[in-house]
Amino acid sequence: MCGVFGIIGDYNPQKAREALQQLSHRGDDHCGIVEQKNLFLAHQRLSITDTPSRSHQPMRRGEVIISFNGEIYNHHVLRKELGAQKWETESDTEVILRAYETWGIGCVERFEGMFSFALIDGNKCYLVRDRFGKKPLFYHQAKEAFIFASEIKAIKPYLASVQMNNEALHSYLSFLAPAPPHTFYQGIEKVESGEWLCVEHGTITKHRYYDLLNTPSSVITDRDDALERIEKELHRSIAMRLDTEAPIAALLSGGLDSAMICAIASARGKKLPVFTLGYDEYGAYDERANAAITAKYLGLDHTEVIISQNNFDEYLDDLLIHMDEPLNDPAALPLYLLMKKIASEGYKVVLSGEGSDELFLGYRQYFEYLDIEKAASLHHKNWLKKYFHSHFSMNREWEWYKRVFDESLLFRTSGEKFTDLQQNKLFRRNVRDNESLRFLQKYRDEFEQSGHTDPSLWYSMIDLKLFVGEHFLTKLDRVSMAHTLEARTPFLDHTLAETVLSVDPRLRIGGGESKTLLKQIARNYLSDEIIDRKKKGFANPYMEWLITSGRLELIREVNDKTGLFYPEVIEEYLELARRGKFKQHVWGLYVLSHWINRELL
Repeated sequence: MCGVFGIIGDYNPQKAREALQQLSHRGDDHCGIVEQKNLFLAHQRLSITDTPSRSHQPMRRGEVIISFNGEIYNHHVLRKELGAQKWETESDTEVILRAYETWGIGCVERFEGMFSFALIDGNKCYLVRDRFGKKPLFYHQAKEAFIFASEIKAIKPYLASVQMNNEALHSYLSFLAPAPPHTFYQGIEKVESGEWLCVEHGTITKHRYYDLLNTPSSVITDRDDALERIEKELHRSIAMRLDTEAPIAALLSGGLDSAMICAIASARGKKLPVFTLGYDEYGAYDERANAAITAKYLGLDHTEVIISQNNFDEYLDDLLIHMDEPLNDPAALPLYLLMKKIASEGYKVVLSGEGSDELFLGYRQYFEYLDIEKAASLHHKNWLKKYFHSHFSMNREWEWYKRVFDESLLFRTSGEKFTDLQQNKLFRRNVRDNESLRFLQKYRDEFEQSGHTDPSLWYSMIDLKLFVGEHFLTKLDRVSMAHTLEARTPFLDHTLAETVLSVDPRLRIGGGESKTLLKQIARNYLSDEIIDRKKKGFANPYMEWLITSGRLELIREVNDKTGLFYPEVIEEYLELARRGKFKQHVWGLYVLSHWINRELL
C-alpha cells in the first residue's frame, strides 16, 4: 500500500511537499517526486511487490507517468498476455503502464486486485479506483490547479476555507458515511468505486467501468454445483492474496469469516499467525475464547490484544483526527489498536474478512426484511398505512412497516441509522420523509432496469456498494495504513462475488439460516462447534467507555454553539444510550461533534 498525491496546474513546490508529508504514514520505504511545469506527482511507498529501488514511483514509461496505490494480484498473468518484451522490473506498477500502452484506459477491466492510481498521459490525468472501493482517492478542483490524494488531509491545505458539505452530513447520518462523491469538506470529492475519471484542460469526465448489476442471476441453480464453484473461487482468491514475500498475518474473531480464511490458507500449506481483540472489563464483548478454539483447531500462532478504558482515552482523539472526516463505526478504535499491535510485530500484510456477510447473507436483518416484504401483498394495507402514520415510533420495525404500506423502498442498506423522520425530529429544519432516498435512487433505478427482481440481490448489491465500499473499507484502509500496514480482503474478489451472486437466490437464502452456503463449505475445514456458534459481530464497549470518560458532554457543547439540533432531542438520545438503546446513533453524533469542534468552531 502507498500514498498518492498530485497537482495538475500551478503550484508552490514547498507547499506541495508539506502537503505530501501528510501521507508519510501510508508508505515509509521511499518517497518519490516528479516536479515539472504544471505537474507535481508524488508517491509514498510501502514496498510489498518487487521491493528494490527499480520499482520506486512515480514510474515513467515514455510520456506516461503513474503513481499507484494497491496490488494487482494477476500481474504475472498480464505479463504473459502482453507478450514477450523486455521488462525493467518485476512490479505490478510496470504492468499497469504497459497494459495502458497496449489497451488504453480500458486496461483497468483486466486488473484483479485493490488499487487506486493517478496516470498522466500528456494533457490527460486519469484517476482510477478499484471495483469495490478498497483503496481511496480524493480530488479538489481549485482555480489554478487540480489536486488529488489518497487521503483528504493532503488536500485540505488547498481549500480557501473549511465549509461543511450538507449532503455529506445527511448521508452520514442516514448511512454511517458520506455517499459518493461527497465528503464533509465542501469542494473535496471522492472517486466512486468501480469508476475512473479523466481531467483534461480543466474538464472532468467520469466513467463507471464496473457494476455488479451486470452479473446475471440464477445462472447456477444446482446446490452442489454452487458449493463446488464457490469453494474453488475461495481457494483462488485466498491463494492470490497469500502470494507475497512480505510478513503476513490475519485477523481472527470468534466468527466464521476469519476462520474460513485461515482454514483455507492452512489447507494450502500456509499457517497464518492470527490476532484477536479482547476486553477484560466487559466479557460480553470478548471473543478471545472462541477465537482461541479456532486457532487451536487450525494449529495457529495466536496473539490476544487487550483494549481498555485507558487505551480508549489515550487514542480516540488521534484516531478521529486521522480519519479526516466523520465515519460512524464504533469498531474503528479497537481495530486501529489491533493494527498497531500487528504492525509492531513486524508484519506488513494482514488478511481480513470484509464482504462475506453481504455476499452470503450473514446479517439476521436480511431475513427480517425478506419477511416484511411480504406485507406489501396484504389486502387491507391501506388501513394499516393510516394507522402507522398516526402512531409514530422511533423503533426501526415501525419504519419498516410504514415503508411497505407506503410502497416506498424498504431496504436502504444495512448501515441505515437515522431515518428521515428521526432526522426531522432531530434537526432544527424540516427533513422530508424519504429525503435520504436521493443518495440511493440512481442505484435503485439501475437495479430495476437491470432485470434483477429478487430483493436479496438488492440487499447484497447496495450493501457492497455503500455499506462495504464507503463504510467498512474506509475504516479498514485508514486504520491499517495509519500503521503502514496493508489489509487484504479475500471475500471481496470480484470473480468470487460474481460467482456467489449468480447463484439462484433461493439457494443463497436456503431455509432462512444466515450464510447457508458458506457454512456448508466450511464443514470441509472446520468443526461444527466453530461453524454453528452464534454470530457476535465486532462488538465492543464503546458506549460504556464514552460515558465513563465524560466525553458525551461534547455533543451538548457543540450543539449549544451551532444550534444544529433540538437540545431536548439530543437529551432524549443521550438518555436512551445510557440505557443501552440507540447507542450507534449517539456514537455518530459524538464523532460528528468532534469533527465540527476541530474544523468549524
